Amino acid sequence: MQPPSSREPEAAEVLPRHKFDVRSLEAYLNQHLPSFGAEPEAKLTVAQYRSGQSNPTFYLQKGFQEYVLRKKPPGSLLPKAHMIDREFKVQKALFSIGFPVPKPLLYCSDASVIGTEFYVMEHVQGRIFRDVTIPGVSPAERSALYVALVEVLARLHSLNINSLHLEGHGTGAGYCKRQVAVWTKQYQAAAHQDIPAMNQLSDWLMKNLPDNDNEESLIHGDFKLDNIVFHPTESRVIAVLDWELSTIGHPLSDLAFLSLFYFWPKTLRLKHSSFYPQENRGIPSMEELISIYCRCRGINSLLPNWNFFLALAYFKLAGIMQGVYSRYLLGNDVSDNSFQFAGAVQPLAETGLLLSKRTYRTTVTQVDTTRELFVQTRRGQEVLTRVKHFMQQHILPAEKEVIEFYVKNENSVDQWKKAPVIDKLKEMARAEGLWNLFLPAESSLGQLDYALIAEETGKCFFAPDVFNCQAPDTGNMELLHLYGSEKQKKQWLEPLLEGSIASCFCMTEPDVASSDATNIECSIERDGDSYVVNGKKWWSSGAGNPNCKIAIVMGRTKNTSTNRHRQHSMILVPINTPGVEIIRPLSVFGYIDQIHGGHFEIHFNQVRVPATNLILGEGRGFEIAQGRLGPGRIHHCMRAIGLAERALQIMCERATQRVAFQKKLYSHEVVAHWIAESRIAIEEMRLLTLKAAHIIDTLGSASAKKEIAMIKVATPRAACKIIDQAIQVCGAAGVSQDYPLANMYAMARTLRIADGPDEVHLSAIAKLELTDQARRLRAKV
Repeated sequence: MQPPSSREPEAAEVLPRHKFDVRSLEAYLNQHLPSFGAEPEAKLTVAQYRSGQSNPTFYLQKGFQEYVLRKKPPGSLLPKAHMIDREFKVQKALFSIGFPVPKPLLYCSDASVIGTEFYVMEHVQGRIFRDVTIPGVSPAERSALYVALVEVLARLHSLNINSLHLEGHGTGAGYCKRQVAVWTKQYQAAAHQDIPAMNQLSDWLMKNLPDNDNEESLIHGDFKLDNIVFHPTESRVIAVLDWELSTIGHPLSDLAFLSLFYFWPKTLRLKHSSFYPQENRGIPSMEELISIYCRCRGINSLLPNWNFFLALAYFKLAGIMQGVYSRYLLGNDVSDNSFQFAGAVQPLAETGLLLSKRTYRTTVTQVDTTRELFVQTRRGQEVLTRVKHFMQQHILPAEKEVIEFYVKNENSVDQWKKAPVIDKLKEMARAEGLWNLFLPAESSLGQLDYALIAEETGKCFFAPDVFNCQAPDTGNMELLHLYGSEKQKKQWLEPLLEGSIASCFCMTEPDVASSDATNIECSIERDGDSYVVNGKKWWSSGAGNPNCKIAIVMGRTKNTSTNRHRQHSMILVPINTPGVEIIRPLSVFGYIDQIHGGHFEIHFNQVRVPATNLILGEGRGFEIAQGRLGPGRIHHCMRAIGLAERALQIMCERATQRVAFQKKLYSHEVVAHWIAESRIAIEEMRLLTLKAAHIIDTLGSASAKKEIAMIKVATPRAACKIIDQAIQVCGAAGVSQDYPLANMYAMARTLRIADGPDEVHLSAIAKLELTDQARRLRAKV
């Protein structure tokens, strides 16, 4: 526990814009706060807390006496904001019944004392965690802290408003409608630019209000981890802080606000943000938190309109962020990082829109198999079921027809055309809503949700194309969604999502070792209002597709950066641009791979495109590539697992049908062991890939570097081995066109090179592991 004489560690010198007359404050407290005069010789010192973005908060120390002061910000304020008299009133009522809040001591409405109204409360000594992962504690304690957190929230919502004499603290009935209206008005009053997502989210919320909008509880309004003081050594809440937004309203709004970090935008990183997880061992799932909360309140854990409350929470937080930035522009912000909040509004609003479209399972169910260790959302399970049905009913029965089409046209002018049945299947899939499943913004599916869907589609070589989830278009659409300008999205992303055009990705080069992508020599040089592209590319997948209209090209741009990863850029090049020369298709073990548009060598000879075609900016190529490849590798690996599952199925069918040396093949120990080892390998690589997908969903691609590298090595290796053993069981038929195994082997073997050689990934894994081990060793010292 911190000694009483030391300064609060998160408090620092008072910001110039928030300075006030300390002598005047001291004189007032001497007169009105009895305990304050216990040490008349001691000098009053004042420091300002830098966390929090609303009402300025100060740490007061006079001798052994410690207090906390809250006041309004200076200057012009939004109407009905920063009403600290409400804070004082609710804390006083809660303290009187033993609810954990700091003891309120006095309220001063006389603005002449320090320039604004203020109140003083006792200082509570304990632990405050700014990071939702609660670093520095064991997983067991981390779990216990979250349980204590949600239990105190349930206790708050169970209080009787009348016994607290807080009947006038809020209107109550119609809370959700009022919240949408209030935060829309607050946002519009503070907005510095037009953000369409905020307007769209506001409209959606108003049109989708819960049927029961009359539930009344005392709610906190800003209930999150960094507003909680835990006991210095025990997993127990000793104070809930910051009651500025408290009112009478719907309790699920607090629970949803607490749950925001489960869906926090991966692109949004804010200094001092409590929504910045590094690891999640011990953190209960959202479903578990809900279950604990509902058990404590004695209510059904199946929560209606949960998506509404999550969307409302993000809308409200976006409005708060906008207000913080507005105060920064006015010069009366609380902290020195308030300028960052302008960039937070749009991704928060977009996340709210995404959540509004999702459905949730809010009850904890028994997990039946280890296959479900990483459990899909309810929507993910529903979509997977529909995809499996579509595969069985429509895609797999058409496999023979598709193969015959490509065999028939192998050497004709029509060899790059799609089999007509694929176009029919695409129309059917789109009509059933099974379209663009890979992109969360379109499907409301996370990477873990989609991973198991990708495994299913991987069982048939043309299935991903049916659902508009085929490489390289998926990666290119992800790239444009994340990094493209509005003009680029309108011109290229929208038709790709419609499926009316296709694309290719041009990165690898024939004249350099592309396993080290910094070797790339293709040049992208600025010339007035244009960029000129010169260079050779190969293995440009999809370029043979008749609908391929656009290429994303990575090349070197001239700049002064000494960082070799800041010397390359990506640019959009329409295929019909003068100077684009498609040289030849490249075969894979003799396969041209017509279904995926082939893999082509393309030359760019003085290809001139508008400067607006550059993606994100000069020198951002590797940054874009990493954002593109993370989810893409999940897709590739899960499809490879689907291949392995199909190969194992063929192996088992063949082993039960054929007799050799007077017994069925499966009775031979070597074949039985192949079957067993294949199942073990599939389960291992599935779990490893799902773990990587889960990390991407919760922490972002950057945090999953090691796991992504591991699946890139382990999955193709295991798939190759399983397919090879299936070929062996099938004998000569296994390498013929009567079975898909030879083509499957070619695809799986290529994956060991396509996204970087195994050896490069192994080196990266070793480096990351050594770094992790060194960090753990330092933590023990």
